[in-house]
Parts: sequence; structure tokens; C-alpha cells
Amino acid sequence: MTAARSARTPGASSRAELIADTAITLLAERGMRGLTHRAVDEAAGLPPGSTSNHARTRAALLELAVRRHAAREADVLTPTEIADLAGGPDALADALALALHRSLTGHRELVLARYELALEATRRPELRKIYDEEGRAFREPLVALMTAAGSGDPQRHALSLLAWCEGLMFSCVAGSFHAEVPERAQLRAGFAELLRGMLGR
Repeated sequence: MTAARSARTPGASSRAELIADTAITLLAERGMRGLTHRAVDEAAGLPPGSTSNHARTRAALLELAVRRHAAREADVLTPTEIADLAGGPDALADALALALHRSLTGHRELVLARYELALEATRRPELRKIYDEEGRAFREPLVALMTAAGSGDPQRHALSLLAWCEGLMFSCVAGSFHAEVPERAQLRAGFAELLRGMLGR
């Protein structure tokens, strides 16, 4: 899939979103070095200088990409789909498995781009601030879910769940299991084991 074609997604409702989506695609396909204003213009099929008009500096382009990336990931990993917690750890495991499987099978580009942005954030304090700010939109709902599920230490348990997810995504997208994406049932079983241990059930 070319950058130009993948950037023109139905979700890109404005030129700024098209530019951000194209930047995300380039990050996944070419890495941080492949992300330039000119490359975004060419891949998105925009007139030269269009990207610079929306994001004059590289820092501004990266910020645009981080914020758009967070919005797209929120559509994939939304906690609003999580069922009534009265179903216990198994219901929560099923919902988390759905989100993770969807990310691994239909949104690998987002996962790869996130790794590029995360690494760049370690070198750019201004990007680190934005990256962490957007990341709280995922951490805080998970802490709330663990609290509602009866966790005795929701902060620590949310961190453990996130770390497990991150490790599995890396292994299945960029690591040694990149060609062996687990079935949703396998992910559900893994989540269920973790949650039962955390919640003492």
C-alpha cells in the first residue's frame, strides 16, 4: 500500500488530517528519516508547500502527527465498548482482547508509527510533553476500569496491563512473532489469566 493511497482514508475530513495521516503512513513505511514536508506533499498528492502551510517546522509536523495518531488510536482502543463489569474479569478480558486484536490485525501502521514517535519523544522535550499528554487519555480510563473491577492497586495493575499489551504488540508487529498474530481467543485467555491474578478471582 502506498503512502498516498493509505493517507486518503475516510477519516481524513480536512487537509490537516490528510497531512497528519500521510505523516503517520510515512513514519510506518520509512521511519523518522523518511518524514519530511516534501515527502508528505508528494505522498498525499498535494501541491508543493502545502504541508509547510499547515505545519511550518518539523516540530509542528510531529505534533500534528502525534495528536492525529492519538485520535485514530482512540477509535481502535476505545474503552466505551467495554461491557458491564458485572461480568467480571472474563467480560473485561473479552473487551480488551477485541481492542488488541483489532489493533494487531487492522492497524499495524499505527503501531509502527507510535514506536517512531515514542522514540523521537525521548529526544525532543517538547514532543515528550505532547506525547505524554495524549497518552493519559488511554492510561486514565484503564485505571478507572481497574478501580471499578475491584482492583486493590489500580495504578499498578493498569501499568501491568499496558506493559503486557505493549510487549505483545511489539513482538507481533516488529519482533520475533511478527508473522504470528494471536487469535482473539488466545488474547482473551491471556487477559483473563492476568486479570484473575490481579483481582484475586
